[in-house]
This record gives sequence, structure tokens and C-alpha cells, in this order.
Amino acid sequence: MSSDRRCQSYSAYRTDEGEPWVLPVVRRTELQMAADEELNHEYLPVLGLGSFSSAATSLLLGADNSALLEGRVLGVQTVSGSGAIRVGAEFLTRHVLHYGTFYTSSPTFRSSANSIGVASLELLFRLHIYILNSDRVSTSVRTVNHALLFLSAGFVEHREYKYWDENRRTLDLEGFLENLREAPENSVVVLHACAHNPTGCDPTHEQWEKIADVIEERNLFPFFDIAYQGFASGDLDDDAWAVRHFVNRGMELFCAQSFSKNFGLYNERVGNLTVVLKDKKHLEAVKSQITLTVRGMYSNPPNHGGRIVATILNNPQLKEEWKESIRTMANRILSLRSGLKERLQRLGTPGNWDHISSQIGMFSYTGLTRRQVDHLKEHYHIYMLPSGRVSMCGINSSNIEYLSQSIHDTVLLYPNNERKHKL
Repeated sequence: MSSDRRCQSYSAYRTDEGEPWVLPVVRRTELQMAADEELNHEYLPVLGLGSFSSAATSLLLGADNSALLEGRVLGVQTVSGSGAIRVGAEFLTRHVLHYGTFYTSSPTFRSSANSIGVASLELLFRLHIYILNSDRVSTSVRTVNHALLFLSAGFVEHREYKYWDENRRTLDLEGFLENLREAPENSVVVLHACAHNPTGCDPTHEQWEKIADVIEERNLFPFFDIAYQGFASGDLDDDAWAVRHFVNRGMELFCAQSFSKNFGLYNERVGNLTVVLKDKKHLEAVKSQITLTVRGMYSNPPNHGGRIVATILNNPQLKEEWKESIRTMANRILSLRSGLKERLQRLGTPGNWDHISSQIGMFSYTGLTRRQVDHLKEHYHIYMLPSGRVSMCGINSSNIEYLSQSIHDTVLLYPNNERKHKL
């Protein structure tokens, strides 16, 4: 690839040199594990490594959380965060509850479909579902990761709730709440706990409280997806605030945790499904059904990545070093956000660009139109998604000036006159 070509759609962290980063504490832990003659390659239990799941649930909820202390929480090691979603969805639709409708945000992140393309993937999925179960599946199939997982698990209706106000480039809270109020009872609502993908726009604490109110009033089931704890803001507790708020209200929920981003363990597929119940008397029954689900899907999870995470989280010194690494990653991304916004403002680029620095996490909805995105690709070799979503990890000190100038020139050439940004 030409050095003049720049990809702004990375879904993994990159250093300022554009390279993957193995966290030093992860590298050292792997070396220690390799030298430990007491470790072996025996199968893990069906629900995974106990020291991993207990550390993962504690990281999510806080060690002093009442649900943990009362024994109302189950942790299940899974094959990545996506695996946690699939296991949870299987349980919700196939065992006793038989939930059938689920909601995802509009927009939400799409699966990469690298080898065959999004259109082909959607066509194949539609054909597969039609052949197997043609009378039960909603026609609103999307090629988004959550939808594929839930529909594959047996859910029959996919709906969306409004999330992004394209004109104001911020959360559409009223549309969000309106759609939840219209949702059928017992619908499952998929929520991004922090660093919403793809918009980078998270609800405030006050907005989360209103969302929880409606979910509780309508008897909906919250299913959180947290792929960026600590990585989003640099603060593990703040990034988990929404999940903890729901739990502290006494609400039952599932939460899919991924350790790909915050540990840099992308190819180890380390995930955890946290199950929070109102009454611990149901815990063993839930555990039994999830055990059957996992046994029928992949038997048991792999060991290596989960043991790395468990070793670090259960060692105070290693955990502090890890927390420093995620602060480094989070702060670098926050700095890139500020840098891009400041350069666009300095150039006098038409429009309000405050949303770039007010958003959080790896991705940003720039507000660029499809025509502007196409022009950036064709004339400047800058590649981002058609929606204008950019990965902040594709930006570094060597290309931020070029990117800013290219956006500026493109917006001048193709003004975005149809939108009035009321920020």
C-alpha cells in the first residue's frame, strides 16, 4: 500500500507509529506463564477458569457490589465478547423465557465481513434463515454483529431504537426513550455500556437514569455490551457506571465483557458473560442451563488468554501496571480527538466540530456526508466507513495534519448545507 494511503477504519489500537501494541505487563505475564512448569494444557471446566470469571465480574461491578456480596452474580468465561452475547442470547430465547424480540441502537457497529463483503453476508444469512425457519424470522435482518448473534441464537424479531441525532451530532435521547416506551414487554435491549460504537457518544449519568426508568417501567431486559472498560475514559469505574447503576437499582441483567481492547488480546478471544439476578435461589438453575448451552456450542473456552487476564487482575502490582497502560491508550486517543478538532477549527473548516472531542472511545462519527467520504477516498486516499465513522487509532502525529487539511478542503468543495448543527 502506498505510504500516501491512510486507513481511518482500524478496529484495534495502534501506536503513534501505526503498529499494534502488546502491553508490557501482558508480555511479561506470558513469559512467566511459559516458564511455570506447573501449568499444563488440560481442558478448562465448561464455564471456564474460575479465577478469571470472578476477577472479571469484580472488575465490572466493583468488589464491594451488593449483588456480588449476596451471591446473586454468575460469571461465565466465553469465547470473546461476541461469544458472551451469543451464549446469553441462547439462554434468553431457548430456556424457559423464550424471549423473541431484541432492540439494538440505530446506528450500531457492523461486523467486518472482510472476505465476502457486507451485502454477500446479508444475502447468505437471509437465505440460511429462510431455509431453516422461513415463517418465524423478521425481515429486518441487518448485517450488524448484535443482530447476527441474536438471530442466530433463535430470536425472531429485530427492532432498533433511535440513538444518534445526525443534525445535532449528539444522542437522540427523546427518540431513544420513545422507542423503548413502545417496545413489547420482555423485549431484550442491547446497550453499549461505554464508548458507543460507532458514534462515540455516550449517555450522561442523568440520561442513563432516565433510560433505566423506562426499561424498568416497560419490563424490558437490559443486555449490556462492554468492550472498552477502562479503555474509553481511562477510568475503570466510570466506564462501568451504567451497568453498576442498573444493578444498584435491583435490576436483573446480562453483560457481555470483552478483553480484546483493554488488554490488547484481540486474537485470544477472551470474554465473560456476567449474569445478575434478583434472587440467588435461581443462580444454580441458571448456571445449569448456561452450562448446557456452552456444552452444545463449544464445550469449554480456551485457556491462554483467560489465564493472562486472571493473572494480572488477581495480582495488585500487575493490575496497577495494567491500569497505567490503559490510561496511556485512553489518554492518547483523547489527545488525538482534541488535536483533530483544534486543527479543523484553526483552518476555519465550516461547521461545528466540538463533537469530535466530546465523543469518547475508539470511534467518532465525524458528521461527514457520503459524498465527502467518497471524495476523501478518491482524491486523498483516506479510507473511512461510508457513514463518516473514523477510528481514532488510524490517526497519528505523522498524518493528523494531512487528514485535517483533506477534510477542510473536502468540506469547502462539498459544503454540508442541508444540515444545521445546533450543538
